[in-house]
Amino acid sequence: MEQRLLLHACCAPDATVPLADLSAEGYAVTLYWYGANIHPAGEEEKRREALASLSGGNVPVIVEDAFTPPWMETVSPLAGEPEGGRRCALCFRLQLEGAARAAVREGISLLCTTLTISPHKDAGLINAIGEETARTFGLRWLFRIFRKQNGFVRSVAMSKELGLYRQSYCGCIFSLRRGEAHESVSGGETSPGSA
Repeated sequence: MEQRLLLHACCAPDATVPLADLSAEGYAVTLYWYGANIHPAGEEEKRREALASLSGGNVPVIVEDAFTPPWMETVSPLAGEPEGGRRCALCFRLQLEGAARAAVREGISLLCTTLTISPHKDAGLINAIGEETARTFGLRWLFRIFRKQNGFVRSVAMSKELGLYRQSYCGCIFSLRRGEAHESVSGGETSPGSA
């Protein structure tokens, strides 16, 4: 019998390799979409639709619609932090706590995230937050660094092959305002006018 695993998916391009690899390892993956950190609303919708496209209707997707605590109110005191700083660590925590609550609701005992595929994110920090969060919720954390063994390069190729929408900034209003829209952070197809 396959072991059920809840995979927090930060976006469809970044979920390509983790979903393929974990499925090949025999895990029964359920994808989890948080989305409260994505700005503006139209961008969140594009990313959510891309994740649904990746799932192909064959992989369950949980779309979060209740955010406790509210994302913006929680991270706003850290608005002046640089990208990759304390605000990002808090954002990772909020997303993974949302995923952990969903895993508990669904009776899934194993938790993982796609966040470690990005070369722009601190995989050690993400895994530490994930492990702590899983323990707090009585779950087990699957430690992975998906960017290893050309994971990021593979994700870019898979995203292009699948025609997935590709974002050009991390997602929050703060990263958008800092001009990250000109730096590619993920694989897939960019929207018209994107860098």
